Amino acid sequence: MNILVIDGMGGGVGKAIIERLRAAKENWIVTAVGTNTAATSAMLTAGAHQAATGENAVIYNCAHADCIIGPMGIILANAMLGEISPGIAGAVSSSQAKKILVPTTRCNAVVVGTADLPLAKYIDEIPAILRKLDPA
Repeated sequence: MNILVIDGMGGGVGKAIIERLRAAKENWIVTAVGTNTAATSAMLTAGAHQAATGENAVIYNCAHADCIIGPMGIILANAMLGEISPGIAGAVSSSQAKKILVPTTRCNAVVVGTADLPLAKYIDEIPAILRKLDPA
Protein backbone atom coordinates (compact mmCIF):
# COMPACT_ATOMS: atom_id res chain seq x y z
CA MET A 1 0.00 0.00 0.00
CA ASN A 2 1.33 3.42 -0.98
CA ILE A 3 0.69 5.85 1.86
CA LEU A 4 1.01 9.61 1.53
CA VAL A 5 1.50 11.59 4.74
CA ILE A 6 0.93 15.34 4.41
CA ASP A 7 1.76 17.93 7.05
CA GLY A 8 2.81 21.54 7.40
CA MET A 9 4.09 23.95 10.01
CA GLY A 10 6.82 22.06 11.95
CA GLY A 11 5.77 18.62 10.73
CA GLY A 12 5.20 17.26 14.24
CA VAL A 13 1.93 15.50 13.45
CA GLY A 14 3.33 13.97 10.26
CA LYS A 15 6.48 12.90 12.08
CA ALA A 16 4.44 11.16 14.79
CA ILE A 17 2.28 9.44 12.17
CA ILE A 18 5.29 8.15 10.24
CA GLU A 19 7.02 6.93 13.41
CA ARG A 20 3.87 4.99 14.29
CA LEU A 21 3.56 3.54 10.79
CA ARG A 22 7.19 2.43 10.78
CA ALA A 23 6.78 0.86 14.24
CA ALA A 24 3.90 -1.25 12.87
CA LYS A 25 6.49 -3.09 10.70
CA GLU A 26 4.16 -3.49 7.73
CA ASN A 27 5.19 -3.39 4.07
CA TRP A 28 3.71 0.05 3.55
CA ILE A 29 5.55 2.50 1.30
CA VAL A 30 5.42 5.87 3.04
CA THR A 31 5.82 9.10 1.09
CA ALA A 32 5.95 12.36 3.04
CA VAL A 33 5.02 15.71 1.56
CA GLY A 34 5.41 18.85 3.61
CA THR A 35 3.98 22.22 2.80
CA ASN A 36 7.37 23.60 3.85
CA THR A 37 10.91 22.27 4.23
CA ALA A 38 10.73 22.02 8.04
CA ALA A 39 7.72 19.70 7.83
CA THR A 40 9.31 17.64 5.08
CA SER A 41 12.57 17.31 7.01
CA ALA A 42 10.80 16.20 10.20
CA MET A 43 8.87 13.51 8.34
CA LEU A 44 11.93 12.29 6.45
CA THR A 45 13.83 12.03 9.73
CA ALA A 46 10.93 9.95 11.11
CA GLY A 47 11.52 7.32 8.45
CA ALA A 48 9.56 8.19 5.32
CA HIS A 49 10.82 6.26 2.30
CA GLN A 50 10.77 9.40 0.17
CA ALA A 51 9.80 13.01 0.61
CA ALA A 52 9.00 16.19 -1.28
CA THR A 53 7.88 19.71 -0.51
CA GLY A 54 5.22 22.06 -1.79
CA GLU A 55 1.85 22.34 -3.45
CA ASN A 56 2.80 20.62 -6.70
CA ALA A 57 4.28 17.69 -4.78
CA VAL A 58 1.01 17.29 -2.87
CA ILE A 59 -1.05 17.44 -6.07
CA TYR A 60 1.16 14.92 -7.86
CA ASN A 61 1.38 12.45 -4.98
CA CYS A 62 -2.34 12.58 -4.18
CA ALA A 63 -2.95 11.10 -7.62
CA HIS A 64 -0.63 8.16 -6.89
CA ALA A 65 -1.51 7.28 -3.28
CA ASP A 66 -3.69 4.46 -2.01
CA CYS A 67 -4.20 6.25 1.30
CA ILE A 68 -3.62 9.84 2.44
CA ILE A 69 -3.00 10.58 6.11
CA GLY A 70 -2.63 13.90 7.88
CA PRO A 71 -4.25 16.42 10.19
CA MET A 72 -7.80 17.24 9.15
CA GLY A 73 -6.68 20.68 8.03
CA ILE A 74 -5.26 19.18 4.83
CA ILE A 75 -8.78 19.18 3.36
CA LEU A 76 -9.56 22.76 4.41
CA ALA A 77 -8.37 25.60 2.17
CA ASN A 78 -6.28 28.16 4.08
CA ALA A 79 -5.98 25.95 7.18
CA MET A 80 -2.79 25.68 9.19
CA LEU A 81 -2.15 29.43 9.14
CA GLY A 82 -2.65 29.52 5.38
CA GLU A 83 -0.20 26.73 4.49
CA ILE A 84 -2.98 24.63 2.97
CA SER A 85 -3.71 26.31 -0.32
CA PRO A 86 -7.00 25.77 -2.13
CA GLY A 87 -4.98 23.63 -4.58
CA ILE A 88 -3.73 21.35 -1.82
CA ALA A 89 -7.16 21.02 -0.20
CA GLY A 90 -8.70 20.28 -3.58
CA ALA A 91 -6.11 17.67 -4.50
CA VAL A 92 -6.55 15.82 -1.22
CA SER A 93 -10.34 16.03 -1.31
CA SER A 94 -10.56 14.96 -4.96
CA SER A 95 -8.13 12.08 -4.70
CA GLN A 96 -9.54 8.57 -5.04
CA ALA A 97 -7.27 7.51 -2.16
CA LYS A 98 -8.78 6.62 1.19
CA LYS A 99 -8.21 9.40 3.70
CA ILE A 100 -7.37 9.11 7.37
CA LEU A 101 -7.68 12.53 8.96
CA VAL A 102 -6.42 13.19 12.46
CA PRO A 103 -8.67 15.65 14.31
CA THR A 104 -6.84 18.68 15.61
CA THR A 105 -7.97 21.91 17.19
CA ARG A 106 -5.76 24.17 15.07
CA CYS A 107 -8.07 24.19 12.03
CA ASN A 108 -11.11 26.00 13.43
CA ALA A 109 -13.18 22.92 12.62
CA VAL A 110 -14.80 20.46 14.98
CA VAL A 111 -15.76 16.94 13.95
CA VAL A 112 -18.89 15.82 15.77
CA GLY A 113 -18.57 12.40 17.34
CA THR A 114 -14.85 12.46 18.02
CA ALA A 115 -13.69 11.88 21.55
CA ASP A 116 -11.58 14.43 23.37
CA LEU A 117 -8.40 12.36 23.16
CA PRO A 118 -4.77 13.38 23.12
CA LEU A 119 -3.34 13.55 19.60
CA ALA A 120 -1.09 10.54 20.28
CA LYS A 121 -4.11 8.32 20.92
CA TYR A 122 -5.58 9.16 17.52
CA ILE A 123 -2.26 8.47 15.86
CA ASP A 124 -2.02 5.10 17.63
CA GLU A 125 -5.26 4.05 15.88
CA ILE A 126 -3.92 4.61 12.36
CA PRO A 127 -2.17 1.22 11.77
CA ALA A 128 -5.33 -0.70 12.70
CA ILE A 129 -7.39 1.46 10.35
CA LEU A 130 -4.89 0.85 7.54
CA ARG A 131 -5.03 -2.91 8.12
CA LYS A 132 -8.82 -2.79 7.71
CA LEU A 133 -8.45 -0.82 4.47
CA ASP A 134 -5.83 -3.20 3.05
CA PRO A 135 -6.26 -6.67 4.59
CA ALA A 136 -3.78 -8.20 2.12
